[in-house]
Parts: sequence; structure tokens; C-alpha cells
Amino acid sequence: QVQLLESGGGLVQAGGSLRLSCAASGRTFSGYAMGWFRQAPGKERELVASISWSGSISYYADSVKGRFTISRDNTKNTAALEIDSLKAEDTAVYYCAAGNSVFGRSSDYAYWGQGTQVTVSS
Repeated sequence: QVQLLESGGGLVQAGGSLRLSCAASGRTFSGYAMGWFRQAPGKERELVASISWSGSISYYADSVKGRFTISRDNTKNTAALEIDSLKAEDTAVYYCAAGNSVFGRSSDYAYWGQGTQVTVSS
């Protein structure tokens, strides 16, 4: 079992920045891809960024390319998502997840955090 805990969400003005963090405990997460998903009200959960267990491969959804940066530190069992140039449409609950595929869907991720709310005011 891997337990994940997100932090760093909040209310930010459009154009601002946030850093979301994900702390893992329990079984080591170095063998898992890490993903950041988000879900806005009335919308499906979507993968916005993911990174392979080694950190050598990353994926970004087109809507966030150039603004989001995913990273991980396997020595500290942490992952992070830097978000720049925030837009109102980035408002959502953000979840970190551990799974088997960098390019996977929600069903490929077995472990999930509880989520952290990001609200962008325009």
C-alpha cells in the first residue's frame, strides 16, 4: 500500500503560481509512475501531468504544456507540480496518484491522495 497526501492548494489570482506537493508513505513509491490529475465540477477527472519512476519520462496534457512542471524525489518519497500562469479554467481538485503507466488513464493508477483544491480567481 502507498498512502499519498497532497498539499499546497489554495485560492490564487489568475496569472499567479502554485506548487502542489505529494508526500508518499508506506510501501516505497520509487517503482511507480506518478501522476497529477484534476477534476473540475461537472467534468471528468483528467491527467494533466505524469512522470516515470526514474524521472526520465514525463507527460503533459496539451492544456497545461509550458505552464505545469512535474517533478519527483525518490529519496524523499515526494512528488510536486509547479503551476505557473494560472488560468480560471485550472480551477479544480488536484489529485496525485501512483500507478503503472506514465501515459495511463485513471484506471492505471492504483493509489490516490485525497485531493487539494485549487481555485483561480479572474
